[in-house]
Amino acid sequence: MTREMTDRSGEMEAFVAAVREGSFSSAGRVLDLTPSAVSRIVSRIEARLGVRLIVRTTRSMILTPEGEAYHLAAQRILADMAETEEAIAEQAAPRGRLRVSAALAHGRLSIVPLLEEFVQLYPHILVDISLGDTLVDIAGGRADIAIRFGPLPDSLLTARKLGENGRTIVASPDYLARMGAPDVPEDLLAHNCLNFNFRRAEPVWPFRRDGRDYALGVKGNIEANNGETLVQLARQGVGIARVGSFHVVEDIAAGRLVALLEAFNPGDREDIHAVFVGGANTPTRVRVFVDFLVERLNGARRG
Repeated sequence: MTREMTDRSGEMEAFVAAVREGSFSSAGRVLDLTPSAVSRIVSRIEARLGVRLIVRTTRSMILTPEGEAYHLAAQRILADMAETEEAIAEQAAPRGRLRVSAALAHGRLSIVPLLEEFVQLYPHILVDISLGDTLVDIAGGRADIAIRFGPLPDSLLTARKLGENGRTIVASPDYLARMGAPDVPEDLLAHNCLNFNFRRAEPVWPFRRDGRDYALGVKGNIEANNGETLVQLARQGVGIARVGSFHVVEDIAAGRLVALLEAFNPGDREDIHAVFVGGANTPTRVRVFVDFLVERLNGARRG
């Protein structure tokens, strides 16, 4: 199917295709035009400019100096137009690959369940999510967005707060039936307390009594480097664990775990942020995903 190309951008497209393909016939196949139509377009450009752009022979096409200059300018203009159209199209319908990095447990429990709704809202975005406890280099381009816990180091990155994470002490009903439930923090000294292995050598759990904060050293026979493992051990009745509250909300609601010593909870919390490269050039797909997380995670906590 042939088409007339009388606009300047169409002329540039035909000229660039002819140079790239090396012949009018090859350019015509790419553009769905006849070779004579491509030839007429090039001739029209030459007539308008008053210069020869291409020296044509039976076997080759050679650009004149004026042709070289026009070719470079046409490539730049077409690239700028494509970039502008892509940016405008993305604003109307965000698209492209979105690389998200999140901690293993929080990602599985809090981020992944939201992805179905997000991709329904933005079907042209491909969410590429990686779960793990290694900090990825956002500024270095290893991910578009990272979900981070706790204080953030000074950097040029932009951070949006998604919520807060508290701590809850839990044990299974089976463990409490066998060992009894602690009534005050000091009762933990007679229990098997499961700890993180990246804490200090003498693990301590913080408490608050009568408005005074204090720390209690606890001991147990298993340590782990992640909250999910400690929660699994607690569900199995191995001991008592103090973990991020997001780990155990569902288990407590289902009765698989019991929250302990809440009257003595010191209320220590750490902020959760979405971290990304901000600024005017931030892709729309990044902005809409961060806005979505802020609304769903902060909104859920407010509700």
